[in-house]
Amino acid sequence: MKSWQHVLVGRRTTLREALVKINEAGTQMALVVDSDRRLIGTLSDGDVRRGFINGLNVDDPVERAMNSSPRTLSANEGRDAVCSLMKRFGIHQIPIVDRDGVVVGLEIVDDFFVPAIRDNWIVVMAGGLGSRMKELTEATPKPMLKVGSRPLLETILRSYVDQGFRHIYLAVNYKAEIIESYFRDGQSIGAQITYLRETKRMGTAGALSLLQERPHAPLIVANGDLLVKHDYVQMIEDHLASDAAATMAVREYEFQIPYGVVQEEEGAIQGIEEKPVHRSLVSAGMYVLSPEVLELVPPESFMDMPTLFDEVIARRMRARCHRVSGYWMDVGRMSDYEKANRDFPEVFE
Repeated sequence: MKSWQHVLVGRRTTLREALVKINEAGTQMALVVDSDRRLIGTLSDGDVRRGFINGLNVDDPVERAMNSSPRTLSANEGRDAVCSLMKRFGIHQIPIVDRDGVVVGLEIVDDFFVPAIRDNWIVVMAGGLGSRMKELTEATPKPMLKVGSRPLLETILRSYVDQGFRHIYLAVNYKAEIIESYFRDGQSIGAQITYLRETKRMGTAGALSLLQERPHAPLIVANGDLLVKHDYVQMIEDHLASDAAATMAVREYEFQIPYGVVQEEEGAIQGIEEKPVHRSLVSAGMYVLSPEVLELVPPESFMDMPTLFDEVIARRMRARCHRVSGYWMDVGRMSDYEKANRDFPEVFE
């Protein structure tokens, strides 16, 4: 953490003053040091709460509430040691000290696990009409329907940003102005958003022809109505490791025939299977495409993803599937929308 010096306090500093420093720095911890900046204790939010429960007030000195035996690491230990200590003891902050006990740093879990920035582009198809939910989408494009506390599309984009993806393209058409006025350039969510403006229906792959340049790395293409908990970085890494040209995310779908199924041969019953369950792999609406695959997309024409994958296979380029096992919801019908709103607090808040 670069601003750790801002949370250094002396043992006689009041709890009020320490809390102000903690709040301003956002560290949830102050480091209590002597005049030579040697660590003599730490003061966390929890230490302060316990102090208040025990009768302290905001004008008492921090030494009366601090933890005088905090866990620390020496300056010559690497990030693996920091990670290990955080995991073993559930620690969110670790002071770093030199051989004399002088504070030289503070590791914060939120900073430590910030994802690496990815160069891969994300293309989200957000131009659909949402005709199956027309009672809600007459005035609002489906990706902007509120699920939980925010628009569906915002949750989708946040999931990419949280994993280090910053270059996002939104393919827009129906009521595009609502989407563009909400997200603008993407700065509010920590991304750089570029809009691919469809003037006609182009399908789930056709809008890729609107990209003004070709990416240098595989890109993710996804539908704009999917609520998903998924490791997109792993999906890309598996794509690269398999030397694939195109990867399709798939999930298992099962359905039950509500009748007894009769097996017969030349009119003779061989057996009856009561209400059998059938399982199949279906597309999960997310794809990884290597740059060369974009050459198969005709300019400004309609093309859906199944057709693009057919082209990949016809040219004997490698196409593979990647299983999705976490939360997945296609918000395409009213019943799905209602369920997504019920699930949202537990899964996405």
